[in-house]
Amino acid sequence: MASSKKTKSSSSSSSSSSSRSSRSSGSKWGLNKVSFWLLCAAAIIYLIGLILSACGVNAMVVQALSNIAAAAMICIVAILAWRYVKPKPAIWKVLYFVVLLVIIAGLIVPLVVG
Repeated sequence: MASSKKTKSSSSSSSSSSSRSSRSSGSKWGLNKVSFWLLCAAAIIYLIGLILSACGVNAMVVQALSNIAAAAMICIVAILAWRYVKPKPAIWKVLYFVVLLVIIAGLIVPLVVG
């Protein structure tokens, strides 16, 4: 009887792990896949900025490319952070929005002032 329980639980865990692996290997665009491809795109943008900087292109253009890559990555991180903060008390949500405003200001103000 104990051996039948053991095989039953192991078969259910193997079926749940196989269903998890089939979901994750599908073509569905989950946050993990978007994060990976965004990281690749940001690396390409930074590489283009590096090449343009070495060629003597206007520093404003290179800075704008860098800020676009950073802003896209911040969007993904902000989504993950919101998932963490959402069930927390209101003070966490206030802190979240204050931090986002500081980050946005840090990206936009140098472009406007410079």
